[in-house]
Amino acid sequence: MTVGLALTLTVIGAVGALLSGMLGVGGAIVNYPMLLYIPPILGVGVYSPHEVAGIVALQVLFSTVAGVIAQRGQGVIHRELVLIMGISVLVGSFVGGYGAKFLSGNVVNVIYAILATIAAVLMSLPKRGEEEIPLGEIRFNKWIAVASALTVGAAAGIVGAGGAFLLVPVMLQILKIPTRVTIASSLAITFLSSLGSSAGKLLAGHLPLAAAAVVIVAGIIAAPIGVRVGRMMNVKVLRAALGVVIIATTVKIWSGILF
Repeated sequence: MTVGLALTLTVIGAVGALLSGMLGVGGAIVNYPMLLYIPPILGVGVYSPHEVAGIVALQVLFSTVAGVIAQRGQGVIHRELVLIMGISVLVGSFVGGYGAKFLSGNVVNVIYAILATIAAVLMSLPKRGEEEIPLGEIRFNKWIAVASALTVGAAAGIVGAGGAFLLVPVMLQILKIPTRVTIASSLAITFLSSLGSSAGKLLAGHLPLAAAAVVIVAGIIAAPIGVRVGRMMNVKVLRAALGVVIIATTVKIWSGILF
C-alpha cells in the first residue's frame, strides 16, 4: 500500500466515523461513495464495489463500537429497541453480506443508490411526535420494528452498510422514537448489523484487510469526537445535517450510475 493511498483511506475513515458519532449512522452512507470514487480520482488506488462493501462493513463495526462506548451512561439507549431490532438486523445483514457474492458490482451500486434514495425521502418528511418522552415511557410497534430491521439488514448487508441511514429515519418517522434516543440506540443496532455484514463479507472473500485496518484506526479515533460534538448540537440541526448528508450522497451515487 502506498503512502498516498494510506493517507486517503485515513481521511475517509475519519470523516465517516465523525458522522457516525454525531448522527448515529455507521458512516457507510458516506464512506461507500468516497471509497469507490476518491482513490481512483486521486490516482492512488481502485477498489471494486464488492471490496468497498467489505471495507465499509468492517469500518462500521469498529466505529459503532467506539460510538456506543462513548454513549454509555447517558441514559439515551433504549435496550428493548436495541434487542428487538438488533437481532433482526443481525440475521438480515449476514444473509445480505454473504449473498452479495452472487451479484455483480453494478447491481451492488444500484442497491446502494436505491437505499440512499429511500432514506433521503424518509428524512425529508417532517418529524411527528414528542421529543422529550422519558426513556421508560417510549412505546413502539414491535412487529414493524422486526420487519423493518430484517429487511434493512438484508439490503444494507449487500453493500456492507450497517443500515443506520435507513434505520434512523424508520425509527424517527415510523416508530416515533425521539431523536436523541434514536441516534444513540441506532449505534448499538448498527453494531449488530455490521457484525453480520462483516462475517458475510469475510466468508465471501470480499474483505481487503490492509485497507480496512487503515480506515478502522481512523474511525476508532474520530467516532468518540463525533459523539461529543453531537451532544452539543441542537436536535433540529442534527436531523438537518443527516438529511443533507443522505441527499448529497444519493445525488452523487445516482449520477455515477447514470452518467
